[in-house]
Amino acid sequence: MNKQNSPHALTQAPSLAGLHEGYMPGWANDFETEALPGALPQGMNSPQKVNYGLYGEQLSGTAFTDVRPERTWCYRIRPSVKHSHRYEKIDLPYWKSAPNIDPDVTSLGQYRWDPLPHSDTPLTWLTGMRTMTTAGDVNTQVGMATHIYLVTESMVDSYFFSADSELLVVPQEGRLRFATELGIIDLEPKEIAILPRGLLYRVEVLDGPCRGFVCENYGQKFELPGRGPIGANCMANPRDFKAPVAAFEDREVPSTVTVKWCGQFHETQIRQSPLDVVAWHGNYAPYKYDLRTYCPVGAILFDHPDPSIFTVLTAPSGQPGTANIDFVLFRERWMVAEDTFRPPWYHKNIMSELMGNIYGQYDAKPQGFVPGGISLHNMMLPHGPDREAFEKASNANLGPDKLDNTMSFMFETRFPQHLTGFAGKEAPLQDDYIDCWTSLEKKFDGTPGKK
Repeated sequence: MNKQNSPHALTQAPSLAGLHEGYMPGWANDFETEALPGALPQGMNSPQKVNYGLYGEQLSGTAFTDVRPERTWCYRIRPSVKHSHRYEKIDLPYWKSAPNIDPDVTSLGQYRWDPLPHSDTPLTWLTGMRTMTTAGDVNTQVGMATHIYLVTESMVDSYFFSADSELLVVPQEGRLRFATELGIIDLEPKEIAILPRGLLYRVEVLDGPCRGFVCENYGQKFELPGRGPIGANCMANPRDFKAPVAAFEDREVPSTVTVKWCGQFHETQIRQSPLDVVAWHGNYAPYKYDLRTYCPVGAILFDHPDPSIFTVLTAPSGQPGTANIDFVLFRERWMVAEDTFRPPWYHKNIMSELMGNIYGQYDAKPQGFVPGGISLHNMMLPHGPDREAFEKASNANLGPDKLDNTMSFMFETRFPQHLTGFAGKEAPLQDDYIDCWTSLEKKFDGTPGKK
């Protein structure tokens, strides 16, 4: 068995033939993996006795009667009831859930923030989470929240899971390890991870300090968007998503499990590591995805397509065509459209758009939107290029032009995003962002035929 290089190593099965190193490829596959030979029952889910004295247990991510139920069968050293005891409520003051409307903060507006700075205070995945916006209602499993994480220290004998949500993690700086019940995911900038609701894990720092973005999805799970006329290829391809192979710990050590449940945090004390799944099979699992494998699609003659063409993942709402969340990626790509204003055009949108910059320069905002920064354009509020971007695009020589060294993203939701007190009062808000459109000039000339 191979050992992972971490303070509390999981025993991980060797890479299997045909599999990406330490991972299994494919989106929404029915995977099967075992860290010990013969640990995984064959031909049935719940034998009378499981090999190695393991317990069989199912983790369900959807209702049993869903059209395609999402569930994973785990074969573990102890059942999860042994990893849960009496709970005590704790406070994580910077991690907020919807509804969270601060009467002293105005969410109506166009906002932009500089990167949250690192501090000398040691911060873990739990203590370093900073909520920027919330939308919907965590209690009715509708909506989302957006966070920035600042992490400098590994969780030691400490574990976490969210009963409220799945988390989409977008690193911007540093490298993290997610040691989960179902295996190990190592994550770095230009990659993302999806951590399902109810999955238990520990977060370790591989290379810090770490900073990044989190979209907390209260609603239906993320899925690949329908491609429609695009067809079977391009955008995010299923084979580029990677699920971890089975890994487990068998350690008797006092440990803490923290649970997020209906927007509140609770702690329980146990006597062992809960990462004890020796084998598993199913379609409810964590993933990682390399954003550099996203294949953009765009106009090849004229006009500018809607930004929805850049959707990596979508979480549906109850209304067809209107997402609870879209995760949209703006990466390097060629611009070739003729007689076309190529940056994003000016618009108002029913969706609320929170953008983050992973690296480089965003073409519609060449100044001020720096890596690690975020912006928010709430529902039905106008936004678009600043004057510099408008003038450059309006007068450019429209030959083929490659947007290079750029990667930004958008968490977009059908709901208004409300700023938290932290976002409105403590985070490094650019007070002058709204002024980026002040210098736009009136260019109207009523002369017939005048351009």
